[in-house]
This record gives sequence, C-alpha cells and structure tokens, in this order.
Amino acid sequence: MSAAPVGIVLVSHSAAVAASVAELAQGLAGGGATAPVAPAGGTPDGGLGTSAELIAEAAASVDGGAGVAVLVDLGSAVLTVKALLAEGDELPDGTRLVDAPFVEGAVAAVVTASAGGDLDAVVSAASEAYDYRKE
Repeated sequence: MSAAPVGIVLVSHSAAVAASVAELAQGLAGGGATAPVAPAGGTPDGGLGTSAELIAEAAASVDGGAGVAVLVDLGSAVLTVKALLAEGDELPDGTRLVDAPFVEGAVAAVVTASAGGDLDAVVSAASEAYDYRKE
C-alpha cells in the first residue's frame, strides 16, 4: 500500500457526466476521505468533446506520487489520453489508461484506491468491472 492514494481521473465527452460519475464513485466509496478524483469532461469552452489540457490539469491535481488511473467514456477520449501518454511529459509519471467500463470501473477504482490499493490493484479492480453481471 502507498502512503498517498492513487489518483483517479474520469474523462468524458461531457463535463456533467464526468462530474456526476465522480460524485457517484466518491459517494459509493463510503464515508470519510476518499482517494482524489478529478473529472475532466468536455472542452474548455463548455462544449462536448475531450481536451488534452483539461485531462493534464486533472491528472496533475490528483497526483500524490502513487500513480494516476485514467478512465474514459468513448473512443476519442481514449485517443486523447493515448496521445498524452505518448508525449511523455504531459501527464504525471505513473499515469495509466485503464480499460474498464466507465461507471462501474470508476466506482471500483475509487473504492480500491480509497482502501489503500496500489496502482496495479486499482487498475485490476476497475478492469474486472467488465465481468459484473446485471442479470
């Protein structure tokens, strides 16, 4: 377990969706302090889309040195995060793009990070959310 919790960034094409999923995940993580979570939704002018600038700012805001898990909603958000990771200097060291369903993965990531899980545990928990059955 890390001294500082893993940070979580939630990237959506909509600022409202990113903020709402962040609120939901933090609420479901239980009472008390949770791991740092930052929404990065929409464009700087409030429109729909993704913004490398907003994503980089969100990642910097949650980085405590234990790594940052980035979850995304749709295809172009994936491309934006991959481009930032490829540049190598826009995101904090230890930032990872997580292949997980957006809502369920965000909840699993925040719960695991809040419980003190390291970056590998957070990524694993979020990814395992693909297996949640709803029937």
